[in-house]
Amino acid sequence: MLLRYVERGSRILGAAAALTAVLAGTAHAAPTDQRAALGSAAGTEGLDPSLAMAYTLAEREAHAQGVPLSITSGYRTPEQQRWLWEDGIRTHGSPDEARRWVLPPEESTHVSGRAVDVGPQGGAQWLEANGSRWGLCRMYGNEWWHFELATLPGAACPPVRPDAHDR
Repeated sequence: MLLRYVERGSRILGAAAALTAVLAGTAHAAPTDQRAALGSAAGTEGLDPSLAMAYTLAEREAHAQGVPLSITSGYRTPEQQRWLWEDGIRTHGSPDEARRWVLPPEESTHVSGRAVDVGPQGGAQWLEANGSRWGLCRMYGNEWWHFELATLPGAACPPVRPDAHDR
């Protein structure tokens, strides 16, 4: 199982960073008390280890600068995402319109542990301006709160897409 996490995390931060994430307790199965004792950010449960590590480092820096920043939604079960998807269809009137705001479980980066929603808005603005230092990028123009690990740390983020429909 450890090798699976190292392999998944190596895509962006390298095997050493992924191994550090696993050993530090930011991998999927780390108990909350263990992560808290080791300093992982709240809300990182179930996230891809590389995303959990990158977000934790970014949150620490934001807090050091006096900027409030926290995860409002991270990993979601397929069932949670299905409920959000169905609610989105009811709210927006059709699957096509709902896709601008929410995706079905099989397409959601929250279900795969590769996305976080953050708040408050000032913290999200800070993360948009500084997140690329850790590879964290805002993904959608209509969702100021949604971030993914989308680039190498220190590299420029990809262009923001209008909405999730354009994924």
